[in-house]
Amino acid sequence: MSLLFSLIASAFYAFAGWRALRAQYDRERLVLTLALLAHGLALSQQVVSGGNLVIGIAESLSMLAFLSSLMLWIFCFREPLHAIGAVHYPVTALWVLAPAVFTDHGHPIPLADWRIGLHIVFSLLSAGLLTLASIQAVATLSLDRMLRKPGNMMLVRRLPPLQTMERLLFQLIFFGFFLLSMTLVSGLLFVHNLFAQHLVHKTVLSFFAWLIFGLLLWGRVRHGWRGRTAVRWALSGYVALVLAYFGSKLILEQVLGRSWY
Repeated sequence: MSLLFSLIASAFYAFAGWRALRAQYDRERLVLTLALLAHGLALSQQVVSGGNLVIGIAESLSMLAFLSSLMLWIFCFREPLHAIGAVHYPVTALWVLAPAVFTDHGHPIPLADWRIGLHIVFSLLSAGLLTLASIQAVATLSLDRMLRKPGNMMLVRRLPPLQTMERLLFQLIFFGFFLLSMTLVSGLLFVHNLFAQHLVHKTVLSFFAWLIFGLLLWGRVRHGWRGRTAVRWALSGYVALVLAYFGSKLILEQVLGRSWY
């Protein structure tokens, strides 16, 4: 059944992306709601097994896509972020199929330990928001370049003003930074030995990402950073975050055959 739900979700995501590309948002919310429901049902069967969470690389990609799509759906109720869907939803349509294609699952994580559960929730939420922020950063940079070319004005009219795009970017980064801070703090609840638990690389890279986003927010308040400077910092922080999670997970579980738990 999980494969069927994944296929249904993929089809709805692809349709939502097509509607967003054509700037037709009248049915996007309904279509995306159906996509999220199907995606959530698929994930509930793919990552929960016998009282454990089983999250491999494929499941992580699918969960990240689900959470970032859910947050985009929520944010669109109050902010003009619909245009991001033209890029985000087609990618999600592919990622939702990842657990069905790649069957090499991760190590089981007991759900009974609330400390690990809390850490995972914060981790996924922060990654979802900062994924949206990275897409918003690319969209902001693209809009900045399009404004310099008069021939792109028809496309520019479909997007919010540049100042609005930058404001939304920093809103996403602020909330993502807060959740990333909670991720690092919650990790202290169950980390006893970084080396024995194989968490050195993940911790260092996560802190490095946190530091980059923190400096970006400080630069925004203190020096008014915007435009390409802000985009470069935002994308650098996101790359560090991706390496912290997916890079560490790939090497630890797929290459070394170990688990951090």
